[in-house]
Amino acid sequence: MKASAAVLLLTIASAVQAQPPVAPKIEVPYTQFTLPNGLRVILHEDHSVPIATVNTWFHVGSAREKPGRTGFAHLFEHLMFMGSGHVKPGEFDQWLEAAGGENNASTGNDRTNYYINVPSNALELALFLESDRMGYLLDTMTPKTVDAQRDVVKNERRQSYENTPYGLAEPTLNEMLYPEGHPYHWPVIGYMPDLTAASHEDVVEFFKKYYAPSNATLVVAGDIDPVKTRALVEKWFGDVKRAAPPEPMTIPGAALTAVKRKTLTDQVQLPRLYLAWLTPRHFEPGDAELDVVADVLAGGMNSRLYKRLVYDMQIAQDVSAFQSSSALSSSFQIVATARPGHTIAELQKAIDEELLKLQKEPPMPRELERAVNKIEASFYDRMERLGGFGGKADQINSYFSETGDPDWFNEDLSRYRALSPSDIRAAAAEFLPLDRRVELIIEPEKKS
Repeated sequence: MKASAAVLLLTIASAVQAQPPVAPKIEVPYTQFTLPNGLRVILHEDHSVPIATVNTWFHVGSAREKPGRTGFAHLFEHLMFMGSGHVKPGEFDQWLEAAGGENNASTGNDRTNYYINVPSNALELALFLESDRMGYLLDTMTPKTVDAQRDVVKNERRQSYENTPYGLAEPTLNEMLYPEGHPYHWPVIGYMPDLTAASHEDVVEFFKKYYAPSNATLVVAGDIDPVKTRALVEKWFGDVKRAAPPEPMTIPGAALTAVKRKTLTDQVQLPRLYLAWLTPRHFEPGDAELDVVADVLAGGMNSRLYKRLVYDMQIAQDVSAFQSSSALSSSFQIVATARPGHTIAELQKAIDEELLKLQKEPPMPRELERAVNKIEASFYDRMERLGGFGGKADQINSYFSETGDPDWFNEDLSRYRALSPSDIRAAAAEFLPLDRRVELIIEPEKKS
């Protein structure tokens, strides 16, 4: 009996050891409230370092613009740093730097976000500055201010697109993927004629419609006392006037029914191939799977496309793949640059062969494990950063905007942990058909 009992105990112990470790649940506690003017506020305590961050999302990006008036959302990002009712031009940065703080902003298709990172003892300064430009920006904005920042944005467009090698690929891909009138058809930075045509009156109308507190979400995170912080938020943001909500968006359908192909020339040394597909929206079924597809194909030197095109065949200078996830629609892209003496046709043939292989046979378990491990490592790295783009406060704002739940961290990561090799094969087969995609080629200009 004793021997049998010992064998039973060993069997149970072996079974317990064989069970995969259960991943700890991620929880980010928060306090949430809404001011009478409609501003939604989320507070999160994190006393790991004596820093606080103020992260503001205005739920307006380039997708809210109208054809003929593109670039307004990004133009506004610049105008928000040019002084407000109680802050003279230049003082915003001066006061923050004197307190040991920093700030920045970015514009996307669906939102414009601003962050201020400060030592926690300077939190009230950050809240005052953010509230003043939310409530009193128009007090100091003049046609001269608009003209000056319009020129800055136009110069930024020249540097990022017209005067950058392969720079026109991104806006051209969007125009090919999405029909005219679709909110993602035009570039975030806008078109030159639209920026030129923007008047002071247009800008004022845009601010009044989209920069109201009821169209914004404020996250304050870090070394804070939630009770005291709520009182400060009410003190500084309570007098910002409410506005009517923006009208619902009209979103035309977008679909690829065949191959759309275009060739451009540029002042570059090597030809480059872009393949692009319309794919599921952020957080929809298929979105996480395509992140893994991108890693299996081109996520590092051991990935399939990199190993074949760059190392084995030596026909490519570089190759990358990514799922560009957005709220209304997403796109999946593969980008490869040919080596000297090799052609786009060679690249496309090899890429298509690897795509077909992945569509027919699931990836090896180790490929899936490697991809999920990289995604998980990047996920935790972002959580370690409190402020800034992609930091924890920014993620809280993102989750709240897209899911209604500020603490969606666990659910987000679980999307990847639940995947199987067959899920990856199915996503590649369903969403990356070779006969329904965009093919863009950038060729070197011929020298006269």
